[in-house]
Amino acid sequence: MNLKPASQLTLYGLNDDFNELASLYNKKKLPNKILLSGNKGIGKCTLAYHLINFILSNDEEFPYDEKNFTINENNKSFKLTINNVNPNFNLIDVASDKKFIDISQIRNLILNLNKSSLNKKPRFVLIDNIEYLNKNSINSLLKFLEEPNDNIYFLLIHNNKRILSTLKSRCLNFKIHLTNSQSAEVLNCILKKKILNNINNELIDYYFTPGKILELINFSNDYEIELENLTLKNFLRILIEKNYYKKNNIGKALLFDLIESFLQKKEFHIQSNLFEYFITKINDVKKFNLDDEIIINEFHEKVLNE
Repeated sequence: MNLKPASQLTLYGLNDDFNELASLYNKKKLPNKILLSGNKGIGKCTLAYHLINFILSNDEEFPYDEKNFTINENNKSFKLTINNVNPNFNLIDVASDKKFIDISQIRNLILNLNKSSLNKKPRFVLIDNIEYLNKNSINSLLKFLEEPNDNIYFLLIHNNKRILSTLKSRCLNFKIHLTNSQSAEVLNCILKKKILNNINNELIDYYFTPGKILELINFSNDYEIELENLTLKNFLRILIEKNYYKKNNIGKALLFDLIESFLQKKEFHIQSNLFEYFITKINDVKKFNLDDEIIINEFHEKVLNE
């Protein structure tokens, strides 16, 4: 199931957020450096693509449908964006073979933005997963953000992870949030069926945004895992004991997300002095690209099999 933000023609659940940003643009008050903050998978990047299409398609054939919050697939700007050839749009994200957004990506971006525009339309820079900007790339970006060229807008996707205060202070922070019921409705609209009836409530309670639940569903389908009667603890056992987390990067990310969710459960947090220990270890593994097998096996032994 391919649900990449760039290809999502309809925006669900974040209509009020879109209207607020669109209204600011129409009033010529839209900040040129925006931080869209919220949990991973909540729809921030999809919101950004819709706002960008709303602005770029304004004077084009098949413009953005504000009433139904829909991008027209025949729109010129959408076609250029989806094919990565839109001169008014730049996407920065972690390359598939990299751990971080490196300085060469930012330098190439700045070189591109310093060139004369091919038209009078605004230019947009969408930086996804900004927590993966390394120190050098952040410093390079900060210099440009201080005095960006005219008519350039930066939309930074912040997944509620720790980022440098110097980067955060240069942007206007828009906090994006969905309740559990709103997330369920978004999923029902996207999947066109009530899929959540087939997932244990404990998994939903501790792993609940539309994008993350979709990853969970796709992963469980790939490995024929029944989620209806599966507790969070038992699901973690399956991922580790059957080595499913080793199959691909999604499986490993899924495992660490679920471990963190399990550690944050109130009864575990209060009763166990291992909480801070494992959270620190997991953060170190992610930050410094350390060997993860030791911490996974230790978690399995000391927590899951206690």
